[in-house]
Amino acid sequence: MVSSSHSAAPRALDPATVRVACSNCNLRELCLPVGLSADEVRRLDHLIAARRRIRRGATLFSAGDPFTSLYAVRSGFFKTTVTTADGRDQVTGFQMAGEILGLDGIVQDKHSCSAVALEDAEVCILPFEQLEDLSREFSALQHHVHRIMSREIVRDQGVMLLLGSMRAEERVAAFLLNLVQRLHARGFSRSEMILRMTREEIGSYLGMKLETVSRTFSRFQEDGIIEVKQRYVRILSPQALEAIVNQADTRL
Repeated sequence: MVSSSHSAAPRALDPATVRVACSNCNLRELCLPVGLSADEVRRLDHLIAARRRIRRGATLFSAGDPFTSLYAVRSGFFKTTVTTADGRDQVTGFQMAGEILGLDGIVQDKHSCSAVALEDAEVCILPFEQLEDLSREFSALQHHVHRIMSREIVRDQGVMLLLGSMRAEERVAAFLLNLVQRLHARGFSRSEMILRMTREEIGSYLGMKLETVSRTFSRFQEDGIIEVKQRYVRILSPQALEAIVNQADTRL
């Protein structure tokens, strides 16, 4: 991975030449609340002064960095990680286009995790203080920010459920279903995907060893549930994956 030192930090692009207009963005329905007037959207456009490009392996922000902004993923994939007491990097999430990074910094005004690009990516920068001011004026925007925060809480609870009660095959099945559903909401196939993360990163996120993740993928392929070619995955039977996940539900 590329060092997260400030010398390797991604460069903010010139706002005058790469002006972001939320009103023209193809991710508008994912990032923006419904019901903003044209004037409100223009004011939100003004808030987002720049985009930032992050190369694969580079760090958008690191744990301990001062919190100043939220980041809307415009393209690419990220992982968020925390460093454990024994020095290991623990993956805490994967984020894709239309999702928000940086919410971890709100509580203590500094980031509690690091965000690393899994492929060349681009984010829209939302200065948080200005976003708060605008949210107080626009109730729809304030509600939308609260929904984003709530979604992150629910997602964290889902991960705790994965780690606390599910067996290996149930964790991988839930992970694949969640990922393909999120991708489909962004206009991609409902059954095919390219995994931007490694098997090792999946294992870190799911609390599993690399070998267990690989064996589970192989078992799913042998059972005709998925087709796997390196990072390409095609889901042949979503019903079978759902049935595997439902096994965990019946034990709760």
